[in-house]
Amino acid sequence: MNKNTLFLALFLLAACDKEDDCFTAQDFEVPSGYALSAGSSTVFINSSFAYDTDAPWVENIKANSRRFINGDGLYDDVLTQKAGLGPVYAGYSCGSCHRNAGRTKPALWTQTGTDPDGTPVYGSGAYGFSSMLVYITRKNGAFFQNYGRVLHDQSIYGVTAEGKLECRWHEQQFAFPDGETYSLAYPEYTITDWYKPKYRDTDEDIRPEDLFCTVRIPLRHVGMGQMMALDRNEIEQLAAKSNYPEYGISGRCNYIVERGIRQLGLSGNKAQHADLTVELGFSSDMGATNSRYPEEICEGQSQMQEGSMMGLLYDQLDVTTEDMEDVDFYLHGLGVPARRLGSIRQPAAYQGRTITERELVSIGEQKFYEAKCHLCHVTTLHTRPRGATLLNGTELPWLGGQTIHPYSDYLLHDMGSELMGVGLNDNYVSGLARGNEWRTTPLWGIGLQEKVNAHTYFLHDGRARNLQEAIMWHGGEGEASKNIFARMPKDDRSALVKFLESL
Repeated sequence: MNKNTLFLALFLLAACDKEDDCFTAQDFEVPSGYALSAGSSTVFINSSFAYDTDAPWVENIKANSRRFINGDGLYDDVLTQKAGLGPVYAGYSCGSCHRNAGRTKPALWTQTGTDPDGTPVYGSGAYGFSSMLVYITRKNGAFFQNYGRVLHDQSIYGVTAEGKLECRWHEQQFAFPDGETYSLAYPEYTITDWYKPKYRDTDEDIRPEDLFCTVRIPLRHVGMGQMMALDRNEIEQLAAKSNYPEYGISGRCNYIVERGIRQLGLSGNKAQHADLTVELGFSSDMGATNSRYPEEICEGQSQMQEGSMMGLLYDQLDVTTEDMEDVDFYLHGLGVPARRLGSIRQPAAYQGRTITERELVSIGEQKFYEAKCHLCHVTTLHTRPRGATLLNGTELPWLGGQTIHPYSDYLLHDMGSELMGVGLNDNYVSGLARGNEWRTTPLWGIGLQEKVNAHTYFLHDGRARNLQEAIMWHGGEGEASKNIFARMPKDDRSALVKFLESL
């Protein structure tokens, strides 16, 4: 049993032809102070490895455990130039951007310089990785001929990066009705060091006013397997009834075409993918060719020739389908941290009296419902009976038939375009999702992000520096809930945040 696992459970083997191929959790003994988040895939760990621990159905079956370990290694191992990195890339391993299967601190909050007037400049940096993806399009939605959808701000030695990102934060002060102040920060992006700052092969410069730029920081890899095992009919039923005109809420599904099939999107900030994008990650994020994406991401660009001069060979694929499916298995096999109910011994202050931490968490949960957060951050969903299927066809029945608590409906919602003149509208279309539409973020495990990754930056581009700011960035369909939260007394706002930290 994994030495980091703190839970006590009774695991019974089902009757099978091969005992090692079957695993069922017939009886879960949940430790005091915890609650199941993902059925028999729940792990009871509060350390920096809370996101990066194998689920019980992986740990207790030898073949699964071996495959998980192999996938974990491929996920974390640094991809070298000889092993397929480059010529241009965003990160040099999955783990470089998803440290401990979480969100590596993004360079958007790492200062790289200062303007003449003293304004701090943040962004890509000179080398290594920046733990962010920089999406660029023309304002008509078309990609740039010499770049594609992502600006790769890193490159191997001797190769020119496609460009660099600079970020300047604009901060504005606000106040709650009770007088407590808070601030929000909005990023202004500038692309510098274009390797080819022209439209196609013309002399026309790429002008900032003709450009849409949006940045994404890594997602937490919590509950990826459960997400892929979700009952799609349940999600579509949620969309059909997700109409609360009194709160301005009306969620909808994103449908995308992948592998030539129109499918329900679940994965990504805008539910723009139907799988966990392992193959796309190797290709676009690390520059490693594979069977699904056999061309280099800078195909036809000058970086190809520069890479050849640095010894890169383009005569074979960089990563095998079998290895990619092991990484896919690893992601599906990660356990989900249990919800922490709070200590019955730790004191907490609330409305001038002393209560226990657990009581404060319970009050925060009540406020979560009072603010109608649960209408989008749906507390309970179910996985389909047969579980999930990996990218090369391997089935994972252990993920099937589970009751899970992701705190998400996985639907698209308009998050507003007004706050600070922009709101959360990034003008980037993904499938059916418009620029102002985002998939409801699953909240399970969110309270452990600081322990796992040593930062509390939230939302798609990390602009929220804590959970309270993340709430106050809500607009559009989230406006009513934000306003209810804002009108709460300070102790109730703190209790609601405390509840989020318990998930």
